[in-house]
Amino acid sequence: MKKILYIMMFSLLFSGCKDSFLDEKPTAFLNSENAYTDYAGFNATVTNIYALLRRDHFSSDELRPFDYIFGTDLVFDGQPAQERHTNMVGAYNVVGAIPLIHYQNMYKIVSEANIVITRAPTVAALTAAQRSEVVGQALFFRAYAYRTLAYMYGGVPLVLEELKAPKTDLVRATRDEVYAQCIADLTQAAQMLQGINLVANGRVSNVAANHLLAEVCVAAKRFTEAVTAATKVISDPNMGLMRTRFGSRSTQPGDVYWDLFRERNQNRASGNRESIWVMQFETDVLGGGAVSTGRTDSYMLERQHVPGFGISISGVAPFIVPSDVTGGRGIGWAIPTRYAVNQVFFGNFTVDMRNSNYNVVRSSIANNPASPRFGTAISTEAPPAGVTVFSRVFYPYYSKATSVQHPTALYTNAATGALSANAGATYVDQYMSRLAETYLIRAEAYLGLTDLVNAAADINVVRGRANASAVLPANVNIDYILDERLRELGIEEKRRLTLMRLGLLSDRVKRFNPYYAAEMLDKYNLWPIPAAEIERNKDAELKQNPDY
Repeated sequence: MKKILYIMMFSLLFSGCKDSFLDEKPTAFLNSENAYTDYAGFNATVTNIYALLRRDHFSSDELRPFDYIFGTDLVFDGQPAQERHTNMVGAYNVVGAIPLIHYQNMYKIVSEANIVITRAPTVAALTAAQRSEVVGQALFFRAYAYRTLAYMYGGVPLVLEELKAPKTDLVRATRDEVYAQCIADLTQAAQMLQGINLVANGRVSNVAANHLLAEVCVAAKRFTEAVTAATKVISDPNMGLMRTRFGSRSTQPGDVYWDLFRERNQNRASGNRESIWVMQFETDVLGGGAVSTGRTDSYMLERQHVPGFGISISGVAPFIVPSDVTGGRGIGWAIPTRYAVNQVFFGNFTVDMRNSNYNVVRSSIANNPASPRFGTAISTEAPPAGVTVFSRVFYPYYSKATSVQHPTALYTNAATGALSANAGATYVDQYMSRLAETYLIRAEAYLGLTDLVNAAADINVVRGRANASAVLPANVNIDYILDERLRELGIEEKRRLTLMRLGLLSDRVKRFNPYYAAEMLDKYNLWPIPAAEIERNKDAELKQNPDY
């Protein structure tokens, strides 16, 4: 063995080899130079962008996805913690995690999108259809990220090309300039993307692009363009509000609004013609974002929003918890405000389908055989003596946060519906946009044009599906539209984005969420530019938002 080693060393020392002998020549190594030579490479990056957005909005942990609802007029914190926006001075600090994480997440999406937008046009191996597909999606996501940044932070630096080295001289564009770039990107994306009837589940289409385009045009006060974009969505022959029962639970007691949020009903294969863009979750599939044995990487909306149901009547618990009867395993952190879940329905409380007990659960049947109330309804509207409503353990909640049927592995007793302590994930695909919202966006655009007749007509299409009474044109204003969004979109909406887009977060919280009202300051209509981003930008001034 030693003899062989000596011969090898002698050969290396005295064979007169060139320096290039030591050059690495990997035969199968993915890097930035060889990854983007064909459709597979570009599609992998686009797929990763979907994953990045899903993590920011839904599945990174049980904290950051819920930054989009805490601190708004929609919910309040059931167990006070800065992570749930109690102590707003700390939550929105310039060195805090909340503003930093979402800022960085959105710029990561911009970075990946720019790679595709910059490189795909020069790659000959792509067919025209493939190039249009990947670039169209990248443009859509770049616009989505910049629109989100503009809503939450105001004007931000615009980076529109792939960066191959750190950039430390960024300057902020104005909010209007960011909107203009989003509108340009989405206009182009809408032309490049396929029709909604041709794309795979979860993929964005020309309809998704026009829906988002309408929203950004409203933000930019380009109301006529917003009407045009929204009308393209509404008039698309593949689209329509769902008005009759459909899908996986259509033979069970319920209504068509309830059907929209049941398992497997979000994608178009279920017959759902209302969905525009749906974030996909698959259980026990690698990369699917949900597992049947716990909550890892799952969307924990059920855990956050459903009450704990830990009430006692005459010393006995009427409910077995956690269980299907109690909406799964809730811990009562994201408690809806009385305004969001009660007051907005006044005048139509008993007729608005969206407020039926299927959709806002106010009454549940006691399922503990040991309780004298076993088999009877217990209601949040007429609670038994000693039971406090709007505490962590008992309040009306949106059923769209729950899974009617949990994975088999989570049941400890299938007969009673009892679940293990590992429950808490929401095992349902999540809407990013659906047609009912498009009507409300167009109504907002008509309001901007002072066309109250058409604004009311669009709102009444949505209200009509829910059997709610029609609104008169004279009663339409931005508060009414925001209330209608609460009624229709509830806890599926990224409420913070809507209110920050309008600059009305502070106003609405002070008026309708007494829990946060004393902490809310007008400056919180925008988050601060994270201090870490300002400090690393050493070659130019990255200006901070006012009063931070």
